[in-house]
Formats: sequence, C-alpha cells, structure tokens
Amino acid sequence: MNKYESGDTWVVKVGSSLLSSDGAGIDKALIDNWVAQIARLRNLGKKIVLVSSGAVAVGAKRLGMTSRPTSLHELQAAAAVGQMGLIQVYETAFQRFNILTAQVLLTNDDLLSRKRYLNARNTLTKLMHMNTIPIVNENDTVVTDEIQFSDNDSLAALVTNLINADSLIILTDQPGLLSEDPIANPSAKLIKEASASDPAILRVAGKSSVAGVGRGGMLSKVNAAQIAGKSGASTVIACGRSEGVLIDIQAGNMPGTLFRSEKEAVIARKQWLASLRSSGTLILDQGACDQLTSKGSSLLPVGVKQSIGEYKRGDAVTCCNESGREIGRGLINYGSGQVLKICGKPTSEIEGQLGFISEEELIHRDNFVLLG
Repeated sequence: MNKYESGDTWVVKVGSSLLSSDGAGIDKALIDNWVAQIARLRNLGKKIVLVSSGAVAVGAKRLGMTSRPTSLHELQAAAAVGQMGLIQVYETAFQRFNILTAQVLLTNDDLLSRKRYLNARNTLTKLMHMNTIPIVNENDTVVTDEIQFSDNDSLAALVTNLINADSLIILTDQPGLLSEDPIANPSAKLIKEASASDPAILRVAGKSSVAGVGRGGMLSKVNAAQIAGKSGASTVIACGRSEGVLIDIQAGNMPGTLFRSEKEAVIARKQWLASLRSSGTLILDQGACDQLTSKGSSLLPVGVKQSIGEYKRGDAVTCCNESGREIGRGLINYGSGQVLKICGKPTSEIEGQLGFISEEELIHRDNFVLLG
C-alpha cells in the first residue's frame, strides 16, 4: 500500500455518538484533543472545515429527554438548544490556540440551488483564507423532511465537493470498516484500504448507529466516501478516540480505512461543471478567450462584448468567441441585468455601475471548464 498523501484541504466530520459520549453529554476532553490536533495541522499548512453532528443529541440531553426525539418540532427545539452548547464548547477549545471559529448552518436546498451553492462555496473559501475554522452542521432548527440531508456523513461529503477538498476524514466510534458486523463476529478484521468506487464495499457496511443518538452508521459513511470519491477526494474512516488520529493521517500512517478516489479532484469538478445546463451566453473578445484557454485565468467584465439570455447569480453560462464557437462554461457571479451594466468595463468600475461589488470576476477560474 502506498503512503497516503492527504493534501492541503480537509473536511473533518465528527459523529454524534462520538461527540456526545453515546448520549451522555458533550465529551469536552475529546473535543479538546481534536482541537489541539487541528491547531497543529494548521501550523503545518492544512486548511480544515469541521462538520460536526451532535446538536440534537446535546439538546435532547440538556432538555432532559431520554432518547432522540422523533417529532419534527421536538427535533428542531432540541437542535436549537444543543447548537448553542455545542458551538460554545468548540469556541472555547479553539480560543486556547487563538483560532477563530465560524458557524455555518446548511440545508440540502443550499447545495441543490446553484446560487446558494456558489454563495456557500465562496463563504467557506473566504473563511479558510481568513484563517478561521468553519464549523458546519445541518440547520436542524428549520429543516424539514423534504430538504434534510440523510445524515451528516452525506453533508460532509457534499461540503468536500463544495470546497474541492483533498480529503474527507470521518471520525467515528468504530476503528473503520470491518469485514463483518463486529457484533455478530468479534473477530471481524479491519479493511485497511478500498476503492471509493467499488460497489462491493456497501455489502460489508453495517446499517445502524447507536440507538437513539445519531441517524448514520457505517453504511452512511461508506456512501459518503463514494460521494467524496466522485469529487476526487479520498476518505478516511477512523476512530476519533484513537490518540493522535488526525496527526497519524497527516503523517500517512493509516489508523482506519482509506477509501482512495480514482479521479483527479480538478477533473472531477470540471466534469460536474460541464454537465450543468446553460442558462445564458457570453460573447468574449479575443483577449478574454486567450486568457481563459491559454493561461487558465478568471473571466473579468472587461473581456465580455455581449450578454445573451436571462440568468441569475450562480447559474451556468456558456462562453463563446466572437464567431459563436463555445469555448467553455462556468458559474456566473452576477445576474444578467447586472452583467449588461458592467460588460466591457474594468473591474474598478463594477461598484460604480452596480452600487456594490460581489466578486471581482464574472466567472472565477475554479468555476470554469474549457469545452472547445
């Protein structure tokens, strides 16, 4: 097995059962341990987004509930109470290392809508560049059955795609994916490595989480690994109680199960962009075409000669040369009405024309794929 190269951008997901001591309350000592490791990883140049379950479990404990609530409004109430306590613990733990945290609550709608997807991506990217640790959770307080993620493992995988992360690290109360159900066979062996695209791994994954605490289980974690793999990220499932688990992963010493992706991250994201339906067309001058095709630059307003169609911020638009040949497609940072006002103008005039500036680019190079 080759040594694992984890990359520079990680999504670290912490499960409810692990974080809340199997429903007994927040395990502050364990959180302090993870935070100390994350602080060390930051000093090594890693950018990390933390996806934390536990709001409902912590809230239920605070409210004196003996098990995870089942009604929607009780779930939302428990989440509202629990999220306060959860974030307070994280904030206090990170303050010991002079690290700022930022709370980000998402629903499935936020990632299905391209406009919200783009907003969430830009916000998380900016927070990482500002050296904060974004702490992401599902917005359980307002979520409904129609818009909820199946579990926070899925949320973590989608966030991995959202920020184009290199690695998804799922910390759980199990050592990783075992060859059999450990309850049925205590001699089950740890699977050290698998392909994220191998459908056979689903057959060996368990189906349950700790009763009354979380919604996930090993099956949901393997599903998350497969989602992340399609985005070009590898996934590690490991026991969060193992001493120095995150540091071991960074060093390439695999403490759990590694699901390797068979896709390059950039290629996977470009494939996703290429699959989007175009909502409009931009006609570019030769200089802009050259910048996009030869130098991999972002598209600036000054290079746009004409905007065709109606589209909103976050929609996919087609970019063509002056002969009408498509050269690429990307996610636009401004709506069509705004683009009409700023096309052909330098970036310095955006605010004067619109009264605000959202982004300097019409399409950032990370959100553009060449097709011509």
